[in-house]
Amino acid sequence: MRKPSNAAQPPGPGEGKRGEDGYLGYLLRQAAGAYRHRMDRELADLDVTPPQFAVMTMVNAYPGISNADIARLALLTPQTVSVIVANLQRGGIVQRVPHDVHGRILRIALTPSGQALLQQCRTRVQALEDELSGGLSEADQGVIRKWLAGIARGDGLACGARRGAAGLVTPPPEGAWDSDDDGCDRDGTDGGGRRGDARP
Repeated sequence: MRKPSNAAQPPGPGEGKRGEDGYLGYLLRQAAGAYRHRMDRELADLDVTPPQFAVMTMVNAYPGISNADIARLALLTPQTVSVIVANLQRGGIVQRVPHDVHGRILRIALTPSGQALLQQCRTRVQALEDELSGGLSEADQGVIRKWLAGIARGDGLACGARRGAAGLVTPPPEGAWDSDDDGCDRDGTDGGGRRGDARP
């Protein structure tokens, strides 16, 4: 069925409601999707997907971590993590080794091959991160990281984003946001898978 000639054309990325006029939540999701797509391409020839990279990273960073904790930290479902770990184990990337104290408990660990693969992935992801932050100063990056981390924690986001104490590069004049009617305390608080997920 042909579209009417006067039908509105959907905006491209960064335009209209997909740009500066859009909701912050949508823009975050859009940016995350674009980043995921880029990472997928960067890791494709290593036969690693972003979820697999996330699992490998968490296993390496937190020895003895459980599948449930991997799922929570990597923002994946427990079922997806179970499939990924099983497939990585079949591929010789991870192994289950006895716990140092509780021998009957098997913990997940990277094999030497897994360590080497993770390092290759890290090199590519770091290059992508450098490209992503290329136009930002270290101070600006710090503000963005603090803001994003605050969103994840559920902090008083509006308060923290407005205050020099929260890390703004150019803080407002002293006392500019210290009124009692803004709902914020003076400390900046508010007073309160895809194809690779099952790849063998």
